[in-house]
Amino acid sequence: MKFLLTFIFCSWFSFSLFSQVGKVGRQKDQFEAIDSVLGQVLKDHHVAGFAVAVVKGDKIIYNKGFGYRDFANKKPVTPNTLFAIGSSSKAFTASLLGLLRADGKLTFEDRAVSLLPTLRFYNDEMDNQIVVKDLMAHRTGLSRYDLSWFLFNSKNRDSLISRVRFMKPSSGLRMKWFYNNFMYLAQGMIVERLSGKTWEQNIQEKFFTPLQMTRSNTDLLAFQRDSDASLPYTLSKDNTIKLIDYYNISGMGPAGSINSSANDMSNWLKVWLNRGYFNGKEILPANYINEAASSQMVMDAALPDKHKDVFLSNYGLGWMIGSYRGHYQVEHGGNINGFSANVAFFPTDTLGIVVLTNQNVSKVPTVVRNSIADILLGLNPIDWNGEKKAEIDSLRHIKKEDEEKLPVTATKPSHSLKQYTGSFENPAYGIIEVRLKDNKLYSELGYERVVLIHRHYDVFDPRSVDKNGVADTEPSNLLFNFFSDVDGQIQGIGILLDGSEKPVMFDRKPSSVAASR
Repeated sequence: MKFLLTFIFCSWFSFSLFSQVGKVGRQKDQFEAIDSVLGQVLKDHHVAGFAVAVVKGDKIIYNKGFGYRDFANKKPVTPNTLFAIGSSSKAFTASLLGLLRADGKLTFEDRAVSLLPTLRFYNDEMDNQIVVKDLMAHRTGLSRYDLSWFLFNSKNRDSLISRVRFMKPSSGLRMKWFYNNFMYLAQGMIVERLSGKTWEQNIQEKFFTPLQMTRSNTDLLAFQRDSDASLPYTLSKDNTIKLIDYYNISGMGPAGSINSSANDMSNWLKVWLNRGYFNGKEILPANYINEAASSQMVMDAALPDKHKDVFLSNYGLGWMIGSYRGHYQVEHGGNINGFSANVAFFPTDTLGIVVLTNQNVSKVPTVVRNSIADILLGLNPIDWNGEKKAEIDSLRHIKKEDEEKLPVTATKPSHSLKQYTGSFENPAYGIIEVRLKDNKLYSELGYERVVLIHRHYDVFDPRSVDKNGVADTEPSNLLFNFFSDVDGQIQGIGILLDGSEKPVMFDRKPSSVAASR
């Protein structure tokens, strides 16, 4: 009997050891496959660099940097390199409300304007009916209005939130999903009002500190000063990697101002993969995790199309919900000047993936996420890299054709340049100041100084001017169309903003006297 027990034990141990060796071998093959695909992505998408981390359960099983955080000086990306994560910050902000609810300080059915008196909507009906969850799930009926905060930036949150009352809804309440960053600003301001601390302090105390996210911050200056921070880049038409300026999003911070690393974000994913716990300590209530990672609003029909096993497009609370090749997927992307991100997890597979890159409006995070998921979930790989590359090339061709439609030749402005100067205002956006210097028209958009290049008739093209006064050679897509009244005086500027079909009008401010003809 003793011999038999020994034999059984030895056999079990040998089988267990063989299984572990087999598992390690398979994992090694998987990681080598990931390295190969991601190396090709780096090359094909002309990206300066990106960082990746993969979590399984409560452990990081893969983390690596590709390319450079500083392209000119060939400083490599590491899993600890800081990137701006943009709107991947939204899940953090919504989670603060989840904590406030757990403390009994609010409910998700509370009227938003009752919790934040400085917030007012377009009409009384919206004021009376919009509740906190509507802000969290992007179901207020307000479209993006992104260029309001992006082109008319402010560090003053009260100033920014005051614009909401002038934003006309594009649909009825809860009838259609519209992404709106101002609704996440409002959530951050509710947190500030109810907690007595800034949104930034709350993020640090509730998440960064307990999750040991020691590399992460919410401050652009701290980001820039970090010894392992990435520089922001964009890709020019000829696939040249071009350094651009950082963008200060502090005013809209709750919507997207977190800076983090792949390793730090892994700890955030562990919370979502382990029912709200990190290292045995509850960070978020399990009931909030379930609610936030569940569908609260339909984003789009999203029927199976080219890939019949990829479908569903819903929104939770700071997360997007989809069905990825038979697996439940929760994810959110992020974009801010020079940076793109994607943070995703597959709850039933206890798998999490974070991808951070220093390329502007990049497809790389999605390509990398999907490629890694295919390998680690044991799926028949799809060439996501090749597909996205072909899609980008096709869009470049379409864009080039559109640009060739303008300008109309042999036209000139109908007024002297002096008459185009003044202050023009739209209360949902901000003020455009047009000035004349050295026989050229200048203005500011966001943090950029622009020169207005005549395109045709009374239409001008605002192009960025660098510190040496040199204008960008590429045309913009925000043309200024000046309008005159019946007396021939310039009275406004029309600009197609946020995908609008009709120009958004900026009226000349009454205090600004038009120059005589």
